[in-house]
Amino acid sequence: MDTQAVSRAALYEQVARIGKVVVHPKRIEMLELLCQGERSVEDLAAAVGLKMTTASAHLQVLRQARLVETRREASRVFYRAAGEEACRFMTALADLARARLAEVGQILREIGAGEHGAERVTRQELLARVAAGDVVVLDVRPPGEYDAGHIPGAVSLPLEHLEARLGELDPGVDVVAYCRGPLCLLAPQAAAVLSSRGLRARCLEDGMPEWRQAGLPVAVGAAAASQPRRARGRPVRAHLTRRDGQPELT
Repeated sequence: MDTQAVSRAALYEQVARIGKVVVHPKRIEMLELLCQGERSVEDLAAAVGLKMTTASAHLQVLRQARLVETRREASRVFYRAAGEEACRFMTALADLARARLAEVGQILREIGAGEHGAERVTRQELLARVAAGDVVVLDVRPPGEYDAGHIPGAVSLPLEHLEARLGELDPGVDVVAYCRGPLCLLAPQAAAVLSSRGLRARCLEDGMPEWRQAGLPVAVGAAAASQPRRARGRPVRAHLTRRDGQPELT
């Protein structure tokens, strides 16, 4: 075998390290979660329904592919996505699956909240509506993901608490819910619950990673302390990060 052929084979062998991640659905699910924010091994295992030893084995594959990074805090190990490149990979993978696999769209329609969940709002439309102050934006992810980064002015209202807090929402105001991305079912399910109760509710076309990748402002921390009724027309002051990583304030 000539030198060029050997080099080409070595090159594709390295690229195949990334491919090992996508051969198991739990690894894809883990990467999607880590693109929302940092998690401990224990939290991540519980979120994807795996035992600690199994979750750790999958995380090692992700780490070997250099798609995740770690830090240690005392005896606990925390994982995070290895930069926006890793999350753009996850976004591209989801887009490819939706474009080429009819089964993906069928599953999303069947368990993604039906016709109400299918109603989507573009990022541009949402920005205009937020600027006009005529929409309430709900982040229906778990609180930890909201704290790690959310759309400025969005109210944290996890899906599991939505029905208990419906009375806090003004029925005369439009609602846009968002979650982890186009394969996440939290926002479509939230929109279905809200629509069934007579509220005007739709979903963002994608999720938080795509919002960040588009270079749009991201708020961090728990400053917007979940007051849906008061969210109307009053953007929340929060610490933001621009695309260049420098802080700004709204």
